[in-house]
Amino acid sequence: MATKTQQRASRETILEEFARVGREHSDATVLFHTTLAARLDLHPTDYKTLGILQRLGPQSAGEIARHSGLATASVTNLIDRLERKGFVRRVADAADRRRVLVEPIEDRVTAARTLFASASRSLAQLLERYSARELGVITDFLARNAERLRSEISKLDTATTARAPEVPPRGTDNQQRRHRRKRHAIHDDGQG
Repeated sequence: MATKTQQRASRETILEEFARVGREHSDATVLFHTTLAARLDLHPTDYKTLGILQRLGPQSAGEIARHSGLATASVTNLIDRLERKGFVRRVADAADRRRVLVEPIEDRVTAARTLFASASRSLAQLLERYSARELGVITDFLARNAERLRSEISKLDTATTARAPEVPPRGTDNQQRRHRRKRHAIHDDGQG
């Protein structure tokens, strides 16, 4: 039987591995979706917003801003880009004709889904390895982690609104720019 110290060390080791694998998973996910976005000639943010619309249905610009964390002005430009590329359309809200909703154009979205065929098959194969109970735990973790991340985004937004932390200057680049300016100034005044 393992002692408390062994159990603690084992948990710490697992948590370290979990953190490493979590970062690797996050990187792979971002790169996968960035590649898909590029194949569709979309900016990754536009692509993820299209995903929000597919998941939640038609949304107003304000709702898209809330779900994406983007500023409303940025969302307007984003909607314009998606509309120009034929992925969404603006429609009047049936419940309130003064309100405009953005909805995905299903034919265009369905055509884009063909890019997911291989990934969907490989995910189905991966999921076969897990029992229903294990899948329940994984699903619970993913849902809770998504909620945690949305909360962290809100905290960052609030902190940014209050006062953004100073980002230290990149010394080497700043030093190189100053050096170039000095060198150009010497050459410009005929001294060098």
